[in-house]
Amino acid sequence: MAVDTGVMVAALRSPKGASAELLRQVLVGERVAMASVPLFVEYEAVMGRPEHLKAAGAAVAEVRNLLDVLASVIMPVEIRYLWRPQLADADDDMVLECAANGGARHLVTFNVADFTGVAARFAIKPLTPGQMLKET
Repeated sequence: MAVDTGVMVAALRSPKGASAELLRQVLVGERVAMASVPLFVEYEAVMGRPEHLKAAGAAVAEVRNLLDVLASVIMPVEIRYLWRPQLADADDDMVLECAANGGARHLVTFNVADFTGVAARFAIKPLTPGQMLKET
């Protein structure tokens, strides 16, 4: 599965939510998540923003540690073909591009409607974190 940055931020900010449970499952090896270098860099940049750190009650060092652990278990995706632009939001394109290049069956996002038509062309099913937990 490819995971949108908003889901990663939600996991950080709400440790009891569906996003956090998906992240926990990835970290302990129960699920496989994939990320390209550009997507992972976006995770780092967005999760380290002061407003997210404050909401999570976390320090930059704690988020870096989390990302270091995530980097050790995530399936790296090399972008061999650029599929951009497909969507209205360039950041959404980055997640779709990772999913398409990595052969993902699922793309986890809060913006399911933004991906629905385009993702189907790649046989990728966009799901919210809660839907992902229920479906698989």
